[in-house]
Amino acid sequence: MRLLLMSDTHLPKRAKELPAPLLDELPRADVVFHAGDWVDTATLDLLESRSARLVGVYGNNDGPELRARLPEVAYVELGGLRFAVVHETGAAQGREARCAVRYPDTDVLVFGHSHIPWDTTAPGGLRLLNPGSPTDRRRQPHCTYMTATAADGRLTDVRLHRLPPRPVSR
Repeated sequence: MRLLLMSDTHLPKRAKELPAPLLDELPRADVVFHAGDWVDTATLDLLESRSARLVGVYGNNDGPELRARLPEVAYVELGGLRFAVVHETGAAQGREARCAVRYPDTDVLVFGHSHIPWDTTAPGGLRLLNPGSPTDRRRQPHCTYMTATAADGRLTDVRLHRLPPRPVSR
């Protein structure tokens, strides 16, 4: 099962649209994850219409319309793995231990908020993944998203994709 992970799209404030390489991944993904901070409902509508299956949550920058359509935390079982998706996990220091306590029956936690890619494993085996942001790199060198494969109770082929810089509009 091919997975596509993204977060913090912040459309249309940080970009006018999702980057073409990310949109090209949509038809190849069995499941698309979005870990919040959509900002506009048009992005949710787009991903719902183009994704085989979408698992998303709202973030701190998402207003009432998005909060009415999305949960704060989403849980799903895929490929023999238990996933949780949430926007915020708190400070980086102590994140693994804190999330292992908050999500005890989870194999993989997909999160966002920081715009900083993250891939670690907590004591006990919880895998924590933050795909960064495809539209707002903040202090990172690149905008990013992730892909992975879930099958037979294993997460493999986890890959962070760096997006090319957007053209500067004048």
